[in-house]
Amino acid sequence: MVSEERKGVSRRADIPSELLAQLNAGTAASATLAEGLAIDFAALLVSAVPDMPAESVELVRGMADQGITRRMDAVGELLLQHLTLDRLPLLTAHASDTVRGWACYVIGRAPKLKLNAKLDLIRPLADDRHFGVREWAWMAIRPHLAKNVGHAVKALTPWAEHPSPNVRRFASEATRPRGVWCAHIDALKQNPELGLPILEPLKADPAKYVQDSVGNWLNDAAKSQPVWVKELCLRWQQESAADTTAAVCKRALRNVRVGK
Repeated sequence: MVSEERKGVSRRADIPSELLAQLNAGTAASATLAEGLAIDFAALLVSAVPDMPAESVELVRGMADQGITRRMDAVGELLLQHLTLDRLPLLTAHASDTVRGWACYVIGRAPKLKLNAKLDLIRPLADDRHFGVREWAWMAIRPHLAKNVGHAVKALTPWAEHPSPNVRRFASEATRPRGVWCAHIDALKQNPELGLPILEPLKADPAKYVQDSVGNWLNDAAKSQPVWVKELCLRWQQESAADTTAAVCKRALRNVRVGK
């Protein structure tokens, strides 16, 4: 098995054939985005879930030219139909980061689970050892969070004080007003103050991983509500002289013009 600690390659063409075979078999974890994008989902699906119906595998094979997020979501739906939540541990304990990412979408797609139940299941994946799984965790759950922002913020507020920086970062990243590779949350674009219960505990977070997320959250908000973001950062810097708070605010205001 290839270690997740290896540097990895940045271009698909540079991936050794042996490594690609391991990625497709689910015996190696990707170390870069390029490696993750190179995986043959159909081959990995057969390896991870040998009893997957042939028609589902062919459906996945036919989606090879579609975007990665759409394919992750589609495989999650197929796995939910085939495995149900009863066999979720088969996915969450898998060596492949992509398979654990599929588990995130199984949870996100589960129609009968309430938000708190989804969050309970997604938390270990939000704290996963692999950077990619942590991204799939918030992306898979985000549509459910967007349905009721008030409830979502309330549910995630305790996560902002969790001992793990990965979990704290999830609370921020999952609720970004604009985000990356995901739909916007209009309520937070227009009324970013709704997110303050999550943001306030993170204004001086010691982890750069979290600082960057909070700064990006506010940068998102500044595209719609620049005055609010400027005033919030001014207050935060008056309340906290920590270098971490200054770093968050610098990132938050990077696209806001002086005097705007």
